Amino acid sequence: MRTAAALIIGNEVLTGKVEEANVAVLARFLFELGITLRRVVVVPDELEVIATDLNALRASHDFVFTSGGVGPTHDDITVDAVAHAFGRAVVRSAEVERMVREYHAEKGRPLTDAALRLAHVVEGARLLRNAEVWWPTLALENVYVLPGVPEIFRLKLAVLREELAGGEGFVSRAVYTWSDESSIAELLTDLTKSHPAVLIGSYLKWRGEDYHTKITFDGSDREAVERAAQAFVDALDPKDLVRVE
Repeated sequence: MRTAAALIIGNEVLTGKVEEANVAVLARFLFELGITLRRVVVVPDELEVIATDLNALRASHDFVFTSGGVGPTHDDITVDAVAHAFGRAVVRSAEVERMVREYHAEKGRPLTDAALRLAHVVEGARLLRNAEVWWPTLALENVYVLPGVPEIFRLKLAVLREELAGGEGFVSRAVYTWSDESSIAELLTDLTKSHPAVLIGSYLKWRGEDYHTKITFDGSDREAVERAAQAFVDALDPKDLVRVE
């Protein structure tokens, strides 16, 4: 099983000024590729903190995805922090600098030193792109540096799909019921023991009008997932079953 961690960077997240919106998107993206998101860490815009947590995460996971801190302002220090974590220098990419200059010339905007910070990369980093997303994504070993802006974050993930593909994606089934969690807790415990290859989750919908509890069955083996889901349905009181997806 391939594992991943997310490092969310930004004082704005920790102070509630911005609502974090990228973790759920990343988790779904990775799930489709058969990669398990195991940990999410949120850190302030502090170079040493970012570097320390990044080093810990990249040593204990197959992949690490950072979100935030890659713009042109004073608090955008992610590239510097990644360089510090790897013990490498920050250099200006001639290719990215050309793109920045062309963009500003096309828009008729003055080229500032702040704008040229967008061309800063970690020495030895790979620049990933595809035909649809021309602005490169910075990658260094198993670390991928992504922006915090949700719309751009989603676009950048699409660039990484081909590189990260290689394992089989997970299979997921969901059973919606009228059951309370307490009434099926023992059954779920038994199922986790008899179907160890399947991850079983229970999610209550407070005051739900269409169902009360959703039970999910996830795994890399389709037949094992199907067996576990069917075993739950078979053990459930028929009047409590809403639907299976």
